[in-house]
Amino acid sequence: MNILVGTRIALRALRANPLRSVLTMLGIIIGVGAVIAMVSVGAGAQERVAEQIRALGSNLIIVLPGSVWSSGIRMGLGSRPTVTEDDARAVAREVPAIQSVAPVRRGTGQVIIGNQNWASVIQGTTPDLEETRQWAAASGRWFTQEEVEGAAKVVLVGQTVVANLFGGGDPVGQVIRVRETPLTVIGVLERKGQSNWGQDQDDTVVIPLTTAKKRVLGPSHPRADSVNVITVRVRDGENMKAVEEEMRQLLRQRHRLQAYQEDDFWIRNLSEMLQAEEESSRILTMLLAAIASVSLLVGGIGIMNIMLVSVTERTREIGLRMAVGARGRDILTQFLVEAVTLSLIGGIIGIVMGLVGSYAIAYLAAWRTLINAQAILLAFGFSATVGIFFGFYPARKAALLNPIEALRYE
Repeated sequence: MNILVGTRIALRALRANPLRSVLTMLGIIIGVGAVIAMVSVGAGAQERVAEQIRALGSNLIIVLPGSVWSSGIRMGLGSRPTVTEDDARAVAREVPAIQSVAPVRRGTGQVIIGNQNWASVIQGTTPDLEETRQWAAASGRWFTQEEVEGAAKVVLVGQTVVANLFGGGDPVGQVIRVRETPLTVIGVLERKGQSNWGQDQDDTVVIPLTTAKKRVLGPSHPRADSVNVITVRVRDGENMKAVEEEMRQLLRQRHRLQAYQEDDFWIRNLSEMLQAEEESSRILTMLLAAIASVSLLVGGIGIMNIMLVSVTERTREIGLRMAVGARGRDILTQFLVEAVTLSLIGGIIGIVMGLVGSYAIAYLAAWRTLINAQAILLAFGFSATVGIFFGFYPARKAALLNPIEALRYE
């Protein structure tokens, strides 16, 4: 008996008991749907982390000022102005594995144009921030080193600032006031989105470092050359941990710290942190898929149970078919095809349910999902494997029946 004939016989047998067939497929439907939905949720989380890595920039190390002790109380990160522009220049000059370095002095203040105003983050930096953060101008241009040296009254604005002050239009060439200092907009930064700690990176204005010191943020800092952060981009292929340690030794030497003294600065490897988060998301996706796969096993056990009942109910039919010439492998094929058919139909319905569930989660829970074609194929293939695995024993039991005893069965 060929597969086509076996399939027709199997479908006819399944149609004879539609309710039982549907209940048998239910485990497979739930299992396949759950696998697709859970993998989609996990893949969405992974993609979100990948976007954060791309937005922040790979191969990044940041240097932050240390904390200070006051009357036995340790103040917060950055409370001690120990990191300077000279440190940034020394790091760029003496650590060969570094591609670019950008010191940043930060503050907050009102950005005003006409009767519109918006509170934003102010960053004073150098043109190297463009390469370090891979943050190009969507329109206009970045300021030059000559403009930094001349403390030019120029500014680049982030997408959030544009949306709130200019209604999404192109502000290049217009004059805005940043902390009451008039500055000409020379560029609009590309969209970066949220950082992994939830900060809107587009809610910012970027000005030359000397302009920040002399005109905008100067009085708020106790040291003229101190900065809030040094952002460092390491060349591709370099050992990030080794570069981090080399930077630490250089800064300790520059700050004249003895071996028994703690660092008066903090170094953070952002790429490592985000990659660890991505790995956690990947493990979560695998865990969700593994949990959902349990439903497929339960569905397979259900198929085996129903097929065993079917063999018992159809014992006389099996004996009659054998009596008129059917061989054991024909009976094996028939029951195996029935089991696989149940699994495949359940798998197809499960795929539809999984896709609907994924879109429902994205819509109702505002949770990003990402449909994974490989997960769909894997779930469908696994459902067919479940049918073969759990259907083989009942099929083999039917094929080994003695025709004479099968005909006597009541």
